[in-house]
Amino acid sequence: MALAIPAAAPGPVRSYPDAPRDDVVDDYHGTRVPDPYRWLEQLDGARTRQWLDAEIRLTSGTLEGLPDREAIHRRLESLWSFARTGVPWREAGRIFCVRNTGLQPQPVLFVQKSPDSSPRVTLDPNRISPDGSLAIRDYAVSPDGRYLAYNVAKGGGDVAETRIRRLSDGRDLAESVGGVLNNVCWTRDGRGFFYVRRAQPEESGGAREAGEVAYHFLRSPRARDRRIVEWKEARWIYCMTSEDGRYAFFVNENGPESEVFAQDLGDPLRPRLENRPFRVLAAHRAFHTPLEAVGNTLYLKTNFRAPKGSIVSLDLSAGEAAEPRILVPEAANVIESAALAGDRIVVHYLEDVKSRLSLFDLQGKPKGEVALPGLGAVGWPLGGRPSAPELFYSFVSFLAPPTVYRLDLRTGRSTPFRSPSVPFDARPYETRQVFFRSKDGTPVPMFVTAAKDLALDGTHPVLLTAYGGYGASLPPDYSPDVPMWLESGGIYAVANIRGGGEYGEDWHRAGMLGNKQNGFDDFFAAAEFLIAGGYTSSDRLAIYGHSNGGLLIGAAITQRPELFAVAIPNAGHYDMLRYDRLGAGASWVSEYGSPGKPEDFSYLKAYSPLQNVRMGACYPATMLLAADHDDRVVPSHSYKFAAALQAAQECNRPILLRVAVDSSHSYGSRQAQIAERTDMWTFISWWMKRKLP
Repeated sequence: MALAIPAAAPGPVRSYPDAPRDDVVDDYHGTRVPDPYRWLEQLDGARTRQWLDAEIRLTSGTLEGLPDREAIHRRLESLWSFARTGVPWREAGRIFCVRNTGLQPQPVLFVQKSPDSSPRVTLDPNRISPDGSLAIRDYAVSPDGRYLAYNVAKGGGDVAETRIRRLSDGRDLAESVGGVLNNVCWTRDGRGFFYVRRAQPEESGGAREAGEVAYHFLRSPRARDRRIVEWKEARWIYCMTSEDGRYAFFVNENGPESEVFAQDLGDPLRPRLENRPFRVLAAHRAFHTPLEAVGNTLYLKTNFRAPKGSIVSLDLSAGEAAEPRILVPEAANVIESAALAGDRIVVHYLEDVKSRLSLFDLQGKPKGEVALPGLGAVGWPLGGRPSAPELFYSFVSFLAPPTVYRLDLRTGRSTPFRSPSVPFDARPYETRQVFFRSKDGTPVPMFVTAAKDLALDGTHPVLLTAYGGYGASLPPDYSPDVPMWLESGGIYAVANIRGGGEYGEDWHRAGMLGNKQNGFDDFFAAAEFLIAGGYTSSDRLAIYGHSNGGLLIGAAITQRPELFAVAIPNAGHYDMLRYDRLGAGASWVSEYGSPGKPEDFSYLKAYSPLQNVRMGACYPATMLLAADHDDRVVPSHSYKFAAALQAAQECNRPILLRVAVDSSHSYGSRQAQIAERTDMWTFISWWMKRKLP
C-alpha cells in the first residue's frame, strides 16, 4: 500500500514493506483466531530481519526529509542539558548519590562525607560505556564500605551482570555474577550478597515466570552460591536487609498481592544462612512492602483491609505467628510510599494525586507535616535510615525538574541538596487539575499544563497521556521535552485513569482483569472533555503511552480511531491473546487474566489491539516505538501490530515503526532518549502541520 505524504510536508511517496500473511489459526475455547504475522515473533529470523530493515529504512527516510527535524533536535539537546541529581543514600558512614551534568550518556556515582562536603567520583559509567550501550545501574555499597556491587546490562535489559569494585583503589575484582535481576543486598560482614535470578529449570518445573533469591560468597565459584527462597510464579522480586544487618527480607510482587519472607541472620558479623526464611503475614493476603526493621520490629506498608494503605509493625521474634499492629491507619488519602528516618515514620500521601509528607513517631503518633513547594509530587525513593535524623527526598512538578532536599528532623527544616537549572522560563505556564466524568459516571482527575492566558477556542494542539495499570500512580512529573511543546502553544494533559493506584487498590481493581475497559473509557472521556471544553479538536489531539500505556494507546486507536489525529504507542503489549507466551508476559497474568481461561479470553479478545485491527479503517497517523533489547515487552508485539495496521490502513495517514538501538524497556542513553523524542515530535509536528520549536 502507498504512503501518501501531505503536500504541506515534502517527501517521497513510499510503499510499506511486504509482510506476507501466513495461514496460522489458533483455537481458543472453540473460537478460531487467525494470527497471520506469527512469523514476526522470530526476532532473529531471516524474514523478520528483512522486513524490519525495510521498516527502519522507511521510517528514517520519511523523518529525515522533514523540515523541522534539525530545529527540534537542537532544542531538545538544550532542554536535556541540565544537571540532575538522584536521591542520596547513606552507607558505611558516607553519602552516595548519582549525578548527571546533563551532557553525559549516564549519571555518575559520587560519594561525600557529609551533606556539605565536596563529592568525589566513585564510579563513572561513561568510562565503561562511552556510548551508553551498556547500562550501569543498581549500585550497592557493602556495609563495611569496602566494596561496590553494580549491574551492567547490554542495552539496559532486565537481566544483568553484577560486578564488584574494591573502593579502596577503584579496581574491579576478577569475579562477576551473571543472570542477575534487580539490585543485590550485602550482608553486614561484607563477605557476600543476596541477589535475584531466574529459577533453575530443574527446581522450577520449567515455569518461565519462576524466580529465586540466591546468596553469592565473595571470591567463591558460582557453583557455591546458595539458593535461599524460590517462587514458581514471580513478577518482580527484590531483596533488602535491615540497617543493623540482623534480618534479610525477600519480596515477590505478583499482581495485586506480594509475599514477604524474612530471614533471621543472627549475629550480623557472622550471618547464619542456614536459618530458613519464614513467611511474613502468611494469613493476610494483600500487597505488603517492608520499610525497615529496628531490633525485632518490622515496619511495613500494607493494603490488608486498607485499600488506601496503612503502616503496621510486626514482632519478628514471633516468626510466622506474628500479627500486625496498626500504627498509621488507613485515611482518606492513599499512602503512596513510606520510610523510616531517624525515629520517625515518613508517610507520603497522595491527595487527589498531589503529594503530602506526614511524620509519625515509631508508635504511630502524628508529628506534623513537611512543607512542600507547591502542586507537584514527591519522588521515589525516600532516603532515610533509622541511624540518621534526616530525610532525603525529591520534589517535582510538570514545569520544574526534580529538586533534591534534605530534611533535618531535629529542626524540621528542608534545604535544597542540589538544585537544577533548566533553559526554560516556566513563568508563563501553569498546571491545573480538572475532573471529568467517565462513561459510567465515575469522576476522574486530569492535569492540564498550558499557557496561563490560554483561550479555550478549540484550536490548540494537545498531547494526552495516561497509564492505568498495575496500581501504579501517575502524579506530576517533569519530562525535558514537554517545555518545547508548551513554547509552541501546545497543551500537555495527563489523565489518571482507573487501573492505576491514585486512589488505592479499589481504583486499581476497577481497571484490571475484566474491568480493563473502564480505563480505556476513562481515556476516551478525557479526550472528549478536552474537545468539549475548547482546549482542542480531534484533528489536533495526539496521544502517547508507554508499556501498559502503549496497550492503552493501541486499544484507543482500534476502538475510537476518529477521536485522535496522531498516536505514539511505545513498547505496548498489543497481542493480548499471546502476551503470556512472549518475553516476561507470563508474569502479568494476575493483572490481565489468562487467554487459556474461557472467561478471560472473552474480554481479552474484545480489546486486544492486534485482534481488533479492521481492514479498510482509517487510523490516526501512528508511529510505534520499540527497543531492540526490550526483554520485558518484546518488540514482536510492535512488529505484528505495525504490520497489521499498515495492511489495514485505507486513508493516507502514515503508520511507521521506529526501533531504538541498544535500548530496552526502561533504559535509553541520553543520546538515545533525545533521538527518540526528536523523531516523535517531528512526526507529530509534521502531521499536525505544527511548527516546532
